[in-house]
Amino acid sequence: MLKAVIFDMDGVIVDTEPLHHKAYFNMFENVKIDVSEELYQSFTGQSTMNICKYLCHHFNLNKLPEELVQIKRKAFTHLFFNDPDLQLIDGVRDLIEDYYNNNLTLILASSASMFTIDNVFSRFELNPFFKAKLSGADLKASKPHPEIFINATEASGYKKENCIVIEDSTNGIKAAHSAGIYCVGYKSLHSKNQNYSLANKVISDFKEIDYPNASKLLQSKN
Repeated sequence: MLKAVIFDMDGVIVDTEPLHHKAYFNMFENVKIDVSEELYQSFTGQSTMNICKYLCHHFNLNKLPEELVQIKRKAFTHLFFNDPDLQLIDGVRDLIEDYYNNNLTLILASSASMFTIDNVFSRFELNPFFKAKLSGADLKASKPHPEIFINATEASGYKKENCIVIEDSTNGIKAAHSAGIYCVGYKSLHSKNQNYSLANKVISDFKEIDYPNASKLLQSKN
């Protein structure tokens, strides 16, 4: 029986990816590295710190990963508060309220920093609906490591058999799969070059997993 839903944030609740893209490429230009779109897209679902560690090693930079994180974060913060196009993903507020009103426990498990999570939740008034918010930036390993989702099920107070994850990225879906949690892959217009083969169910509209439909998902799990 479904008791808890674990949401990713970027690409599922809010589309901050265009802002992250601008902020990252601002940072790439600042530190004078040439990052291809293909390489950038392979970072989807990983924490900023892990990405910056990789960049420092890959490009043999004479900078600390923490320096890159701060450059990127400063650019992102400016965009977050000044870009009028930042909005919730279509249909997600209705889905969140639907689940909440049907007594499901909601957990946020995102690779974003808690700083970004808190800003998003404050801006769109989402805090009342969620029992807990987890940031992958606080963990040793990023998605596709399953740690964040294992912790999320613990935060929910329910067994993983009573939880589902909603993810939009290859790394996030791999993490949920490795954690042994039923995963809904959200394939939206914002998703690019992501692999949904490990998802238990793939959707393109949140109406497909409204409460009546979501409550049946675990019953049909193999």
